[in-house]
Amino acid sequence: MFSSVLKFILGIFLAIAILGGSGLATALYFINRTATQPAKPVFSNDNPAKSPKVTEAKAKTTSKPESSAKPTPTESPKTQESPKPLPPGAYRGVVTWPQGLGLRAEPQQEAARVGGVGFKQKVIILEESSDKAWQKIRLESGEQEGWVKAGNTERSDEQDAAPQPKKPDQ
Repeated sequence: MFSSVLKFILGIFLAIAILGGSGLATALYFINRTATQPAKPVFSNDNPAKSPKVTEAKAKTTSKPESSAKPTPTESPKTQESPKPLPPGAYRGVVTWPQGLGLRAEPQQEAARVGGVGFKQKVIILEESSDKAWQKIRLESGEQEGWVKAGNTERSDEQDAAPQPKKPDQ
């Protein structure tokens, strides 16, 4: 009789241990599943040439032919961009919003989207709306122009030194 009571108590503890362990394992599975961030979505209007993976792959595939010819073709566009004069009142900036920005055709939230700008992408701020809530920007490559919400860009340090000599002349 004593052994049957002992078996019964041991069975109860074993059942509780199994149920508790399986519950803990299930909870850890769902916690780990929700803790990882999903992959960044790719939209139809994204420029795949500007993604880091694609540019690294291009650099690897083109590095052999460039080493035999000239290794500086990628540096020449940067040097060509700097001498371009900016329109009056415009300045260079960088996108500070981590998700990037959507370019709008007009300075309104309801306006049609005409493109997008990625995080830390260099832009040229052309003007501000009359209520100072929107900024008209142009991509530094000159491909696209549009309006973005003000406060999502900041003046780049490179350009802060350049406009200062121009202001005393004006």
